[in-house]
Amino acid sequence: MLKDTISKSWQLVLKDEFEKPYFKKLENNIINEYKNGVCFPPKELIFEALNQCSFEDLKVVIIGQDPYHGENEANGLCFSVNDNVKIPPSLRNIFVEINNDLDQIFIPSSGNLERWAKQGILLLNATLTVRKDIANSHKNLGWTLFTDAIIQSISDKKESIIFLLWGNFAQKKGLQIDNNKHFVLTCGHPSFASSHKKWFGNKHFSQTNAYLNSIGKSEIIW
Repeated sequence: MLKDTISKSWQLVLKDEFEKPYFKKLENNIINEYKNGVCFPPKELIFEALNQCSFEDLKVVIIGQDPYHGENEANGLCFSVNDNVKIPPSLRNIFVEINNDLDQIFIPSSGNLERWAKQGILLLNATLTVRKDIANSHKNLGWTLFTDAIIQSISDKKESIIFLLWGNFAQKKGLQIDNNKHFVLTCGHPSFASSHKKWFGNKHFSQTNAYLNSIGKSEIIW
């Protein structure tokens, strides 16, 4: 079953979810979708966000909407694309803000954010799969219940986690977060349409590192 591809770290945290009717239905729906059509990311990468960032090492949560739906783009991490794929506009705006915020002069040539995940950043899409060329095509299959449970588990069981909520969708998704226990930053979405008014100048990356320093944790190398 699909749940067996999730790391032991998260399986322990989410074990109660796997027994709920919605999750069993979700698993069956996803298996059928991948069997009968082309879906992204590859099946073995559906839970890559959880597998690259253990529950124990978690420092930061970034919430996206659903995977990129083009050929060979999605790799299971929100905002991230495979190596050798053109960097999408939203991710390019993220890189520009990082450079402006941290006074850097380097724009990465790869949009693969695995390096972030390995430093304790959970790059979580609300919906973890998508049909080829059809954005949000799996949003009603049950993923939102599962990813809500992930966020709730983090809010309940962890302390001093940084949540970066970019855009209205992520901010609504994060309403359940306990602001008294965690550090929540919000701003507009880094997409091209909203970037100039609500994205640039948010300084979320320097604020994240300052907060990590204040609680005795190592900074993120963005």
